[in-house]
Amino acid sequence: MLFGVLCIRLLPIGEYAKFVVVFAIQGSLVILMDIGISGSLTPLVGERIDDLQLIADYVASLRQIAQMLFLLVIPITIVAYPLLVRNRHWSWPVVAAMIVIVLTLAWFGRVSAAYGAVLILRRDRKYWYRTQIIASYGMLALLGILVACHWFSAFAAMLISVGSVIWASSNYYFRARKLLGVRGNPSKEKRTAIIQLTLPAVPSVIFYALQGQIALFLITIFGRTSAVASVGALSRLGQIFALLGQMNGILVEPYFARLAKVRLKMNYLLAVSIACLCGAGAVLLSWAFPGVFLWILGAKYHGLRSEVVLVMLSSSIGLIGGVMAVMNGSRRFVYYSFVLFHIILTLTVEAVFIWKVDLSTVRAALWFNIAAGVPSLLINVLVGVYGMARGGRRIVGIDYSLEPH
Repeated sequence: MLFGVLCIRLLPIGEYAKFVVVFAIQGSLVILMDIGISGSLTPLVGERIDDLQLIADYVASLRQIAQMLFLLVIPITIVAYPLLVRNRHWSWPVVAAMIVIVLTLAWFGRVSAAYGAVLILRRDRKYWYRTQIIASYGMLALLGILVACHWFSAFAAMLISVGSVIWASSNYYFRARKLLGVRGNPSKEKRTAIIQLTLPAVPSVIFYALQGQIALFLITIFGRTSAVASVGALSRLGQIFALLGQMNGILVEPYFARLAKVRLKMNYLLAVSIACLCGAGAVLLSWAFPGVFLWILGAKYHGLRSEVVLVMLSSSIGLIGGVMAVMNGSRRFVYYSFVLFHIILTLTVEAVFIWKVDLSTVRAALWFNIAAGVPSLLINVLVGVYGMARGGRRIVGIDYSLEPH
């Protein structure tokens, strides 16, 4: 978070726009490469967290699926990325280097997510946190050295991030192997269980991977470079919630995956209430004291007072919906009908915006994000209600979590 803020303040607007586009694409690719399979580990294992062979077998099966997905992502990125940035007038060597960085970040980001999930499942949170902290300090140290030597640029910032992701994912990989202590054996049976759990959500995940950044993509295509940088800088403020969002995978998902049905409703409502309070507090703070947030961004973005409130509102909606989505996923509340309804409703809202609104401006792009986030929140509410009415846990494949130890 701090590294990103410093990049906003230190990089010229044109350079920061490059940084923004690379990490927007990378974020989408990580989701497309994973399509929810890493998140399936916790609900599939359930209470059998001491069955090391079972976990290792699932991880090996996940790896096979991820490798196939990466082979699909590579040609799509090579074709789509130059089309996205064609109006930025960046040279082909610059665009080619950005594609390599995007694919590298996407691959190692997926590795980090998959093997980091093993650490969380095995309750080795101390090592997980320590790795993140060391990686963050390393990034800041390298940034300081490059700034002092006057070598800091958008590509320098990207390479620092690449090094950090590779280091963290490598640590998670070797730590996970040590924790498990057994070799995983991929199998069709376990791939089937993973696919059966995640398949209903695949259309929604693919849709989310694209539409989650669609406002930035649209402004990259139609807007000015300064608008791209402004949307990226404001989005960085919204990532304040990412600090809370990390608790979803570390605490919320494992907790609700193991939670007894009799305690589910009360704890579910409590978690949603806490998320709502956090979101409302952030919106009110940004409305009362926008200058505090603009000071974080620096003088280049001092005119974005009302936009700060909009980005906090959008991020608050995402925070609440994200907490609910993780709880729903941990209980396997994934249904084709709701996924289809979500896509249709969101596409309808977005189509109206694209038709009626000039999305080349910063404010319009932020309102677009808000409008697109509301259907997702609504669907998560409906899915939660429906899942609890259906018994509080969906059964998929061979449900190892329900077998006796």
